[in-house]
Amino acid sequence: MKIALYGRNINEDHLPFMHQLIACLDQKPVLVSIYQPFLSHLQQSFGLNLPYSSFADAQELDADTDCLFSLGGDGAILDTILLVQDKGIPVLGINFGRLGFLSSVQHADVNWAINAMIEKKYSIDKRTLLQVHSPASIFDHNHHIALNDVTILKKDSSSMIQIHTWVNHDFFNTYWADGLIIATPTGSTGYSMSCNGPIIMPDTPSLALTPIAPHNLTMRPVIISDTTEIKLKVESRDSTYLLSLDSRNYSLSHADEIVIRKCPFQINFIKLHGMSHIQSLRNKLLWGVDKRN
Repeated sequence: MKIALYGRNINEDHLPFMHQLIACLDQKPVLVSIYQPFLSHLQQSFGLNLPYSSFADAQELDADTDCLFSLGGDGAILDTILLVQDKGIPVLGINFGRLGFLSSVQHADVNWAINAMIEKKYSIDKRTLLQVHSPASIFDHNHHIALNDVTILKKDSSSMIQIHTWVNHDFFNTYWADGLIIATPTGSTGYSMSCNGPIIMPDTPSLALTPIAPHNLTMRPVIISDTTEIKLKVESRDSTYLLSLDSRNYSLSHADEIVIRKCPFQINFIKLHGMSHIQSLRNKLLWGVDKRN
């Protein structure tokens, strides 16, 4: 079995769990490769000299990798999307962060997770991606995809922006707001939820359009089919606005229309036996904590 490790910089508090992960992997019949910047961080910050091969980008990540472990929070998971791209490599998130909707395994359960992987006690949870098309040459290779959401935001101004929106070539609405979030089911528990957007179950073929602080209070979040093509054009007092893909920000001008479609490929998440999205929602959103429930 070939396992790849991806991580951002970790602090000293997480070092014991990193040692635990390494010790467990070293006892298993697996080949391990590690993201080169993360490997350098572990060596320079903590003196860990790991005898693993490394990869620096998506091109160097072997397509026959059986699993990629993402070490960190949900931000680290979002980074892995640009590494995996359309290779179909399953991703398992090990949470070194805080809330961690996507990083489903707590760092204390590393041994259990690795054993479950080797014994194939898991299923594949396919997640929808969004793909952004723009005439502006702003994206690096395959960086025009998003797992959580595509968001339009005002820039350098307290004034609202106007977001002219077309759905399947039909004019839908002009949002007078601070911004607009187009969220996948995966992203519905992120920024969209904080703006009162709906929570969408992962296997629901839908997207959510969630306005950010709309001026017209009748502009509520709307759920549409994930086969819908969405076109956006922005007007504002500033000459530019922000386009955010999973918190990767790009500056666009008013002349730049963008088109958003469902990506032709999906991302595979590993769901270990005994874990479920409903269980995760209950635990992380504290549903049922109220004694009346």
